[in-house]
Amino acid sequence: CLLGSLNIQHPGPLFLPVRTKKRHFIPPAVGMKGKKEENPEAKARAAGIVFRQQYLERPINIACSAGVFDPYIPPEGDARLSTLSKEGLRQRTEQIRQSAASQLAIRKVKEYDSQFSTKTFAEQAQEIFIEAHNALTQFNKEKLHSLVTERCYPEMTRGNRYKTIRWRFVESLEPPRVVHARCPDMVTKGNLYGQVTVRMHSKQTLAIYDRFGRLMLGSEEQPKDVLEYLVIERHLVNPYSRWRLHGKIVPSWAPPKDPVIKTVAIPGPELKPWEEFDALNYEVPKPAAVQWNK
Repeated sequence: CLLGSLNIQHPGPLFLPVRTKKRHFIPPAVGMKGKKEENPEAKARAAGIVFRQQYLERPINIACSAGVFDPYIPPEGDARLSTLSKEGLRQRTEQIRQSAASQLAIRKVKEYDSQFSTKTFAEQAQEIFIEAHNALTQFNKEKLHSLVTERCYPEMTRGNRYKTIRWRFVESLEPPRVVHARCPDMVTKGNLYGQVTVRMHSKQTLAIYDRFGRLMLGSEEQPKDVLEYLVIERHLVNPYSRWRLHGKIVPSWAPPKDPVIKTVAIPGPELKPWEEFDALNYEVPKPAAVQWNK
């Protein structure tokens, strides 16, 4: 054999002792769930390791305020009472008395926005409202973010997944007008926000379909008269900010909303492969009464 004649010897494995770094703090082993766990902070402190202090911080967004400051209280019977009646005249007098603070806020807004005017702003707010709802029906997130604030966005989009929304603005029953204005500050004294409440009385259609295409709410053919109080906000200190939809004021005397029509699957009887279902002789089981609270 050629290999035997050459007498080749393979070198053996070489072992070099290597000193590793001593681990003062050993993480808990896998599979310790259910067993008695020691306090890791006390164990690390005994090993000479200081735990970093954890701060309970919550990020905030200063592009918009957290809510509606000093919200407008709509008079009861608005859009139904005439200003010539006794009750309507009393409410009109109360509005004039409370408009002093709104005039001061409008002056403050005009210091930062020289083009602001209560005569033209109501029409601008109505256009923002229409464009925002059109973007909502088309699920255009980028355009919706530019028309509504970060507080209003989740309120408009919550629960709309797997649903189809059909909304249409028909006409204005009354011209929109500015009824309330406030200029609050947040975080610091000079960080001002302008909040203007616009009264809008219009005719709209709304229809919501579930993911199966069944009608849940409203109708596309039957328009309804809607009286709304929109809150439009702008970060006045930021020169690149714009007026956006911030919220809506729902008065306490407003009628309740129409109930949502839900699609529920009624369980049927368990049939054998050779049996057929007879719908005439089957009684739907009634659910048991359960006590609940809200």
